[in-house]
Amino acid sequence: MSSQFEGRTAIVTGAARGIGLGIATMLASEGATTFLVDQDEKAGKQAAGGLAASGLRAFAVTADVSRAEDMRAVAALALERTGRIDILCPNAAIFGGAPIAEMPEAVWDRLIAVNLKGVFLGVQACLPAMSAAHYGRIVITSSITGPRTAIAGMAHYAASKGGINGFIRAAALELAPLGITVNGVEPGHVLTEGAAVMYDDWSRAAVESFIPIGRLALPADIAGPVLFLAGDDAAYVTGQTIVADGGVTIPEYPPGVPRTPGRSSGSTAATAPGT
Repeated sequence: MSSQFEGRTAIVTGAARGIGLGIATMLASEGATTFLVDQDEKAGKQAAGGLAASGLRAFAVTADVSRAEDMRAVAALALERTGRIDILCPNAAIFGGAPIAEMPEAVWDRLIAVNLKGVFLGVQACLPAMSAAHYGRIVITSSITGPRTAIAGMAHYAASKGGINGFIRAAALELAPLGITVNGVEPGHVLTEGAAVMYDDWSRAAVESFIPIGRLALPADIAGPVLFLAGDDAAYVTGQTIVADGGVTIPEYPPGVPRTPGRSSGSTAATAPGT
């Protein structure tokens, strides 16, 4: 076990499973005292207990990130136990699908409250401690969905993640004089517990076929860039996002589509229109 974050305190939301647990595991493995925040009390305690059983300093905290009083309580607990808050990783998010014409207002409101408002409330709750120390690393989980791509039927999710990227830039400007950096990671297709149920063998192979790296990401693939942005090597980086998508947003055409109109994939010369 290395000790890049020895003596530091980290808070990770949505940490009971998936990307959040991957981030919390890496931070704790690097020496940070890590608070795993999740609304699912049982899953949160199980996740933190597993890390603690491995000799890591990890604690479960049950909270709803969309409630200001809950996030203030999380920050207060971290300060009570460790006296500091060095790293905040707002990661909690929900998703689902519904056409805009049919989407209930309550569905829109709940997703925005968790995915976007939850980021704001987490940052706001931790600001006093970070400001007092003149030090802080805030690394937010965004997505390629919204900032770079979109999925029909997920307008609320795309809006929430696009909003996160705007928040990252504005917060970076506002908090830089306080010694606090604000950055984000934009995951692509990640094989989490929640996403796994969306794939059968055929659909997973189809998705992986247009990812240049050739596979879905694992939570650790996203946690790695988060770790960099949370560390001292990224002290001069703020207001930025790292795209961790296996290259999926790079190709202009899907696999198998001719790269030049009128050209077959094996041709060496383009065919002029009308010939």
